[in-house]
Amino acid sequence: MIPSTAAAAPRSGAGSFSDLALLLLLATLWGGSYSFIKVGVETIPPVTLIAARTLLAGAILLAVLRWRGLRLPRDGATWRLFLVQACLNSVLPFTLIAWAERSVEAGLATILSSTSPIFVVVLGLLAGTGERLSLLKLAGIASGLAGTLLIVGTEAMAGFGADLAAQLALVAASLCYGGAALFGRHFKALDPIMPAAGSLICGAALLIPLSLAVDRPWTLAPSGASIQALLALSVASTALAFVIYFRLIARLGSVATTSVAYLRVPTGVLIGMVVLGESLAPTAWAGLVLIVGGVLAMTMPARGRRNPT
Repeated sequence: MIPSTAAAAPRSGAGSFSDLALLLLLATLWGGSYSFIKVGVETIPPVTLIAARTLLAGAILLAVLRWRGLRLPRDGATWRLFLVQACLNSVLPFTLIAWAERSVEAGLATILSSTSPIFVVVLGLLAGTGERLSLLKLAGIASGLAGTLLIVGTEAMAGFGADLAAQLALVAASLCYGGAALFGRHFKALDPIMPAAGSLICGAALLIPLSLAVDRPWTLAPSGASIQALLALSVASTALAFVIYFRLIARLGSVATTSVAYLRVPTGVLIGMVVLGESLAPTAWAGLVLIVGGVLAMTMPARGRRNPT
């Protein structure tokens, strides 16, 4: 493993102004990804879209590494960590979201994917690495889960169908993101661009053979809009966003970093409504309020706590 001198020491959960600005930028980049995916899957199958997304983003970050004179680690142990991170942070959640957005609107996808901080705390508790929960944080978990159940439950009442399966896939993607945020703490000694590039390369290596076998991409005829969405998704919402993400994991910790989820909810919903002309049912708005309130309560730093989770 090659540690980077650019890696910053962990900081308190409150964060500096620059960290909070990066958090808002990350929310915007990821909030817009749901609209890009929605446009991309119109003419590009989900697996191929995500294979191309990880390949292009990984190639961009490799070029940046070379330009900066950095080299990726060469030891097998670090690459095994990259592989696990790829499955949790790109291969599984990206594919689940792309598949789900064939039938779920981008705004609703953003809301259902906003529950990752809840899963960070729950998974941390199950693994014995989480922080001690206050009554406020417990209330936040209950509120967030209630909001998720309210959104998914309205569809369940109409019967089990494709929409319900797609919504559950989005919740599963959020669970993966929660696990990825916890696992990302393994890379604090590396420059943020290294785990970003390494995990994307591993993701592309897993997805490209699957794309070739399932979708036969040479037979596809993607539209210009889908190609433009793929490029925006790869450059902005993946390559740039991943570097910011791993930087914040090292500086703020996993729980505080995944608070980006509540910031990207209004961003993603607004983009979906303005760009794609989408609308949300009253029950979805009620679920949104519960989820945002729950995540806000969960990500408030505990008094006297100085080490990020």
